[in-house]
Amino acid sequence: MLHHISLGVADIERAAAFYDAALAPLGYFRVWEDLSPGDDDQAVGYGSPGGGDKLAIKLRAEGQRPPGPGFHLAFAAPDRQAVAAFHKAALAHGGKDNGGPGLRAHYGPNYFAAFVVDPDGHNIEAVFNQAV
Repeated sequence: MLHHISLGVADIERAAAFYDAALAPLGYFRVWEDLSPGDDDQAVGYGSPGGGDKLAIKLRAEGQRPPGPGFHLAFAAPDRQAVAAFHKAALAHGGKDNGGPGLRAHYGPNYFAAFVVDPDGHNIEAVFNQAV
C-alpha cells in the first residue's frame, strides 16, 4: 500500500549516521542523497540495494517534531539476529531504548522485535515475524 514515507529531522548529518547504522543490519542502505551544506532542503533516501527509497529523512531544522503517541514505523528484518543488531547499532548511534530484542507473544507467537526512539524522537521498530 505505501510507496514511501518521509521523516523530518533537525540535523541531517546526525540522522543519516543513525539510519545508516541502524538500517544496515536489516539490509537497507542509502539509495540516494541530496546533501548540500547550508541548504534547507537536504534529504537522504533508504531502501534495498538497487531499488528506490522506502524511507526518506528530510532536513526540517525549524519546527521539526515527531508524530505524537500512537505513531511508529516498523522495518522488516530478515531474521532475529538482524533485529538484535538493529537495536545495538541504533543505541550506539544516539537512539534510546524503547524495548529490547525479544518475542512479543501478545502480537503473535513468532513476533520478534526491538524498539528504539531515534535522535529526533521518532519511534521505530525492527521486526521478524516468522517461525524459526
